[in-house]
Amino acid sequence: MSSPKEILRKYRAFPIRRFGQNFLIDKGILKKIIEVAELSEKDIVLEIGPGIGNLTIEIAKKAKKVIAIEKDKRMVEILGERLKEERVENVEIVNEDVLKFLPSFKPKKDYKVVANIPYYLTSRLIRNLLEAKRKPKLIVLMVQKEVAQRICAKPPKMNLLAVSVQFYAKPEIISFVSKKCFWPVPKVDSAIIKISEIKEKEATSNEKLFFKIVKAGFSQPRKQLINNLSKKLKIDKNKVRKWLLENGVLPEKRAQALSLKDWEKLAKSLSNLIK
Repeated sequence: MSSPKEILRKYRAFPIRRFGQNFLIDKGILKKIIEVAELSEKDIVLEIGPGIGNLTIEIAKKAKKVIAIEKDKRMVEILGERLKEERVENVEIVNEDVLKFLPSFKPKKDYKVVANIPYYLTSRLIRNLLEAKRKPKLIVLMVQKEVAQRICAKPPKMNLLAVSVQFYAKPEIISFVSKKCFWPVPKVDSAIIKISEIKEKEATSNEKLFFKIVKAGFSQPRKQLINNLSKKLKIDKNKVRKWLLENGVLPEKRAQALSLKDWEKLAKSLSNLIK
């Protein structure tokens, strides 16, 4: 694996902090990401933030095609040159912000997402991918360790991000990655996260209702569920209390203590309450 520092020096470039550019320098971790993605010669892979292309080149060796989305024009130029040098021909480079790209991305075939992403994008990116009409069949990402733990949380440590991801799919932490495996060295440790068993379904009125109640429940995490739901849904407290108890949820609980199944039960019965 080529050294990011040497490659950038060759092109007289440097990492830009606001783009979250921390390059993976551990070849073993790179191999682990590829292994977890279970790539085959039939796979189309969307990579976000390819940077200098070390991961891109490894993905391209296994997959049918790689669509690499890179916001930084300098990195686009470097990546293009490296692909020519390595004689890699199955990579399409798109110079665009991924959040602007995704709404127009309408693949006709299944695809996977494999990336060492800029960490400031994590929550929005995962949400956009899981809410898309054509969802990826698998997502493998390098993310901040604390964010990975939040995504995979269980009661009594649930949070809005965890519920949002687990509603659509099964997330799991594959391994933790030391900050020393990157250059420049970031302030935080990382984790490889795998999101699989992604439900291929479009938004429905029930789904919108589900997220309406979940967001209401987590609106003030330290407050009791009955207070948050009554205030945000504009429903009388006594009605909310009865509704919660009928669904086996203690009104005094906090949102973090509820499981995904609890939220789903509440969402199904909420339509009767607000008629």
